[in-house]
Amino acid sequence: MVYLIKNACVYTPDPIGQCDILVVNDKIVAIAKDLSVVLPELETIDAKGLIVTPGLIDQHIHVTGGGGEGGPKTRTPEIVLSELISCGTTSLVGVSGTDSVTRSIENLLAKVRALNEEGVSAWMYTSNYGFPPTTLSTSVKSDLLLVPEVLGVKIALGDHRSSFPTTQEVLHLLTDIRVGGMIAGKTGFLHIHNGSVPGAFEMYDEIVAKGFPIRHIRPTHCARDKYVFGKALEFAQKGGRIDITTGGSCCFDSPADAVQKAWEAGIDESLITMSSDGHGSVPRFNDKGEMIGLGVGGVASNLRDMKVLISRGVAVEKALKLLTKNVARALELKGKGEIQKGYSADLCFFDENWNLQSVMSKGVVMMRDGECIVKGTFEE
Repeated sequence: MVYLIKNACVYTPDPIGQCDILVVNDKIVAIAKDLSVVLPELETIDAKGLIVTPGLIDQHIHVTGGGGEGGPKTRTPEIVLSELISCGTTSLVGVSGTDSVTRSIENLLAKVRALNEEGVSAWMYTSNYGFPPTTLSTSVKSDLLLVPEVLGVKIALGDHRSSFPTTQEVLHLLTDIRVGGMIAGKTGFLHIHNGSVPGAFEMYDEIVAKGFPIRHIRPTHCARDKYVFGKALEFAQKGGRIDITTGGSCCFDSPADAVQKAWEAGIDESLITMSSDGHGSVPRFNDKGEMIGLGVGGVASNLRDMKVLISRGVAVEKALKLLTKNVARALELKGKGEIQKGYSADLCFFDENWNLQSVMSKGVVMMRDGECIVKGTFEE
């Protein structure tokens, strides 16, 4: 597969103006103005009038389905490939949730590998909400070493569904993650579902005060509660990374508001990311507060909130980095999140109004002119 993309308005995510991009197999091999290329089976794509950006990265998706808190019928379905492609998501990290009985970690690994085979790039966190962690092998260290897709461990803290481990227990887990990462040649992260029960960020402060590196502690759902959001800003001011969830509840009118408030608080822009929490369950309530139904959280909320920020006059590159470069750098996903020579050919093509037109993932055109042309194995 060889593509020459001509006349594109390119954001790497930084703006570099009108350029051509040469893609060979799954890599970007050249970016320049007025490229002239003669190669066998070359296909030229005229991107005049289109904006080309890196593919989006979603670091928190329940790819095997979430939910289940209301019994077996409330388990949400697995994600399918076209859902990802239709909102420009070309890389993701799969997570497990509350249900650690019917949603196994082995199943999560299988789904992550299936999505990789179908055309996107996928990784995972081992375990779920509970403590001690549920692993694929004998330990967290072994999972990090033996399973290339495993970036770290998922846990829930400050939530009524969590196991309420002590600070010392969390510190022991973090130490295992750090050492396991060293052995595996990875950094290793503790990806934390933060609930609204106070205490989690105080725990992080105590752990960091003991001398443990803050870079291994990765809280998400940082804007679902105002108290948690305030503590998250304090954490970020100390150099910690924070993740704003675009799907589900938010303590502000919009997750985009939370991002802007973090910027206004002086948080280093590179420390902020967004993720969807896609395919979690979304309860619907009547005016009496009674649950009357359940929906499935989508994965398009990332793209939605990126577009909201741009519509408010936020610089395109600033909004884009929340879902591209910042995530790739945070998770050390080499060759991802940027349009650079030698990087993965993951590209989104937008019109001037930021409507997604086409998507390329690992050098394969997955969506063309608004239509997904590559779908998952069991999609019609």
